[in-house]
Amino acid sequence: LGADLFGKPVRTVASSRERAVKTGVDNNLAVQFARIGPAISETQVVAAEAAFDWVLFSNATYTKTDSPRVATVTGATTTTPRSDVSDTFAMTAGLRKTLIGGGRFTVQNDYTYSDNRTPNQNFTPNPAQSSAVTLQWDQPLLRGFGTEVTLAEVRIARNAERNAIQSLKRDLISTVTDIERAYWGLVTAHRDVMILKRLQERGETVRDQLKERTRLDANQAQIADAIARVERRRADVLRAQTQLRLASDELKRLMNDPELPVGSEIVLVPADYAVDAPVKFSLLESLRLAMQNRPELQQAILSIDDASIRQTVARNARLPELNARLQTRFESLDDNAGEAYGSVFSGEFVDYVVAMAFEMPIGNRAAEAQYRQRRLQRMQAVIAYRNTMQQIVQEVKSALDRVMLNYELIAQTRAARLAAAESLRVLGVEKEVSPQGFTVERLAVEFSRQEELAAAERNEIAAIVDYNTAIADLFAAMGTALRRNGILFIVPTQEEAEAAARNPDLSRLITPAAEGEDTRAAVERGDPAAAAGSGN
Repeated sequence: LGADLFGKPVRTVASSRERAVKTGVDNNLAVQFARIGPAISETQVVAAEAAFDWVLFSNATYTKTDSPRVATVTGATTTTPRSDVSDTFAMTAGLRKTLIGGGRFTVQNDYTYSDNRTPNQNFTPNPAQSSAVTLQWDQPLLRGFGTEVTLAEVRIARNAERNAIQSLKRDLISTVTDIERAYWGLVTAHRDVMILKRLQERGETVRDQLKERTRLDANQAQIADAIARVERRRADVLRAQTQLRLASDELKRLMNDPELPVGSEIVLVPADYAVDAPVKFSLLESLRLAMQNRPELQQAILSIDDASIRQTVARNARLPELNARLQTRFESLDDNAGEAYGSVFSGEFVDYVVAMAFEMPIGNRAAEAQYRQRRLQRMQAVIAYRNTMQQIVQEVKSALDRVMLNYELIAQTRAARLAAAESLRVLGVEKEVSPQGFTVERLAVEFSRQEELAAAERNEIAAIVDYNTAIADLFAAMGTALRRNGILFIVPTQEEAEAAARNPDLSRLITPAAEGEDTRAAVERGDPAAAAGSGN
């Protein structure tokens, strides 16, 4: 493989396809980035659900009053004080909760301490301490009523979490497929190096034989042509070696293996070679698996659900506001706080409030326009779903066509390679047994036959690699690339994602598993695409 950038002999490390895929799933930076997405969405669900948590509220006010006021004078006598003097302390505390039906329930306690020191006036009790407990229920009866409206944000947040899970699965499938393509590209580059190196060595042998015929019938032009051919082959070898290093760097980038950093001069070489065994697939079964497992289709369904939720909310917003309030207030007054609180529920002082409030915009144009907008957006979501289905069907059929084409090309290119090898072998036998075998013309023909054989070998390797790449694309199109590679799809929790972000060694939350093993994503998050089949 020549020398590296430091002028030292290239060091190679063999890697199997299975190891490349597993390492990439564990360490790929794009996967690590996508792995945090579900954890972010999980926090959004918690935030949306927190709208229905109990809220503790409290406030306190101290007021000191010493203000003048107009006095009443009867004859020459002032009958009312000329100032108000008092100290007042008021405190309110309570709990409030938004209900899933759209209403709000409030429990509130009011405590007031009042010390009135206005001259020439007597109050009893003084100081006075009052306590009141208020139970209040506010409920919308039209606009904003019902769980379909109040839980809309929670449902949208949960759909966003499911969408993030599907995005993670989509990125995983894409990464696994990219790694497989890169691996087969490495196989192609490695075989090209060996084929072109072998072609160069054969050319050097013929060139040396031609040089030996300088005294007989080889002229300088023929020798120069042979040298030029060999040097062109040497240049092709150098290009192939560079292409191998580039393919190795691309695979190392996707794998992101700490032991094989992209900046190192270690060159990966394939330990596995592409197989040419036939694989049986059914178009209908492939399409069924794709409809069941493709994350893009699940995301399109979630988009329709989001649009339906928003349409429901917009339909409700067209209704007028009609709000009801029911309130009960238990109150007591005494000169002692304990007594005031002890008698608050005695039933002596009880207030009741029943209120209704109505509001309706004339024309209601804003709500009607919003509702039409949400209806149109849902129509768009349905069309996008149908478009996604068409794209998936096309991808599956295209992948199947490429599988069939490249499998047929394997047989044809192999036949061409065997014919080219036989032609070169016969020419070599004739050269050995025929008295005229070492003529300049025969050696020139041998040059051409060598190049034809190398081209046929490269075509065969390309067909085999394209066949394996098409199989990888087919499993990706069906959404079963993870199951095919024995990868258990586990969605990390918020705590696991944070731990993995702090320590990359803990990010390996998606690990190989036995075929048919259930996933935590399917159990805990209801992932509809977790039961993917291999399809072969």
